[in-house]
Amino acid sequence: MPSAMEGSEAGEEGEILHYEETEDDNVSPTDLSELLKEGTKESHDRAENTQFVKDFLKGRIKKELFKLATAALYFTYSALEEEIDRNKDNPAFAPLYFPLELHRREALVKDLQYFYGEDWKEKIQCSEATQHYVDRIHHVGQHEPELLVAHAYTRYMGDLSGGQVLKKVAQRALKLPSSEEGIQFYVFDNISNAQQFKQLYRARMNALDLDKNTKERIVEEANRAFKFNMQVFDELDQLGRSLTEEAHDGGFPVHDGKGDLRKCPYYADKLAGQAGPGCPYHAAVALAKQPLVQLILAACVAVAAGAAAWYMM
Repeated sequence: MPSAMEGSEAGEEGEILHYEETEDDNVSPTDLSELLKEGTKESHDRAENTQFVKDFLKGRIKKELFKLATAALYFTYSALEEEIDRNKDNPAFAPLYFPLELHRREALVKDLQYFYGEDWKEKIQCSEATQHYVDRIHHVGQHEPELLVAHAYTRYMGDLSGGQVLKKVAQRALKLPSSEEGIQFYVFDNISNAQQFKQLYRARMNALDLDKNTKERIVEEANRAFKFNMQVFDELDQLGRSLTEEAHDGGFPVHDGKGDLRKCPYYADKLAGQAGPGCPYHAAVALAKQPLVQLILAACVAVAAGAAAWYMM
């Protein structure tokens, strides 16, 4: 597992969340796409420099944390796409309605099934930071639908840009199948050319019949969306610090010999009446209590101490 990106991916590390790769001579400074580009630059930079994003880009992402991030995305996109469907005929959003090309909820369901199994719904929950984000999306969709474009722009354009870099990093770092199981969220089967689609999307945004005040409010809402994303990133970073390192064979945390033994994956089979190896920690402790083993260990310690003393002379 490479610890950092290679080739062209490494060059994109500093611009993981930026969406505007090329200049368009037909764009006016007063167009919504340009106002969003310029008005969210600082938020872009701040989001890129969150610890969670920096660690992710370097391949330092634990599977359990990636699963939690996938769950957070599921709740976010469920809310976003519910409100998008609600407003699909609203002139303030209708030109940006691309469910076949963009919607991510079903792809996230596949990812959650891959990581958690068929009963995935019973194993995930909406975190506090994600819930705040979800609540805001519902409020906008139901009371200020003209601002919904800010949330759609922030999420989908990012998925089609830096998200494609994250897809490759996750696939390598987590040793996911080449069949792209577990990262369907990043796969847009119905978009053959991401760059062309993003240009189409920006053109549709610019064609919306919006006054100056509404455009300013959309930019403000986009910055708010970035803030919600950063709060989710920070929450994930804190959770990541509390996670134990995963075992090599598939992600169970290694038991430390403390607490409830029923939570130890090695003891789970034994307590359920099945044959299986004992917990390595407790097996080692029991072995160390044997008199012969203690004698051998003492001899080894004495030899090691003698060698160290000789080396320091």
